[in-house]
Amino acid sequence: MKVAVLLLSLVMGAGSIYSQAHAQGISAPLGGEYIVRVLVASEIETTLASPLLGRVRKLNVSLGSGFRKGETLVVFYCEEQAARTAMGAAEVAAARENHEAKLRLQGLQSAAEIEVALAAAALEKARAQLALYRTQAAECVMKAPFAGRAAKVHVKPHQSVTAGQPLVDIVSDAPPKLRLNVPSKWLAWLKIGRVFTVTIDENYRTYQGQVTAINARVDAASQSVELEAAVKNPGPELLPGMSGTALFDNR
Repeated sequence: MKVAVLLLSLVMGAGSIYSQAHAQGISAPLGGEYIVRVLVASEIETTLASPLLGRVRKLNVSLGSGFRKGETLVVFYCEEQAARTAMGAAEVAAARENHEAKLRLQGLQSAAEIEVALAAAALEKARAQLALYRTQAAECVMKAPFAGRAAKVHVKPHQSVTAGQPLVDIVSDAPPKLRLNVPSKWLAWLKIGRVFTVTIDENYRTYQGQVTAINARVDAASQSVELEAAVKNPGPELLPGMSGTALFDNR
């Protein structure tokens, strides 16, 4: 009877240990093999937000569509900005004519030096104002900061938007990377350059990963450390947001 109770206690204890490890996404080592959950992440991803208050004239992206670096993604209605730019150009032309006239009068000793200096300052002010108007007009066209694909489109053509409102979520088309959290005790043998095997849940495919970065700080609450890893020879089927399991062999 005592033997049966002892065996039952051992089985329940082993089950408890397995449950704790499973809850953290980490398996207990089996013959020198360690398993942990892994997430596929984009190399670069960002949300393009509206730089101005206005209306969307045209959207050149849709869900999942690709684009090149520098390609126009969003165009706004910007008649007001165009008018300001034209007005600024006219003010520069007028200030230039006034400055040149003052210089000619100074040559004829009909204009004081202070008048020439004030005309020159007015010209520089007009040029600065024109540069500001041109910068504001340039914000009417949003270009892709890198080559990639659209992950989410938040607006529609002719929709009014406010400054800072999200427009499009974009992800880089560069090879994705892996993110995973492992027990801090693994740092005794886990180093940058370590190779491991990754199996992705969504496509049931296996890839080879290699640790490229280890966080400089251990999370005190979970006693884990964050890693980043590169995927060797990833195919187009490997998408950000997928997840799976990473197998480390420490034998």
